Amino acid sequence: MQFKISDLGLRDIVNLADGAKLGPVKDVYIDLETGKVLSLVLSGDRKFFGLMSAGRDVVVPWEDIKKIGVDTVLVEVESMARAF
Repeated sequence: MQFKISDLGLRDIVNLADGAKLGPVKDVYIDLETGKVLSLVLSGDRKFFGLMSAGRDVVVPWEDIKKIGVDTVLVEVESMARAF
């Protein structure tokens, strides 16, 4: 299956470890020497009144991405290790 990185923002990110729906894809880390995707950065929780962040971004290493489907991306990250 082929897709554009921008298409990831349209897919739900679901954690297999606890069934939680994680935030949307905010950024992608790429190794510039090899061109390989290193990790996805997911937006944290919403902001209070658009000013203060209510949560931190979630970094998901590429190795923790288990399946990329048409509508959903399945990842497996430990609940305690998700937030950075």
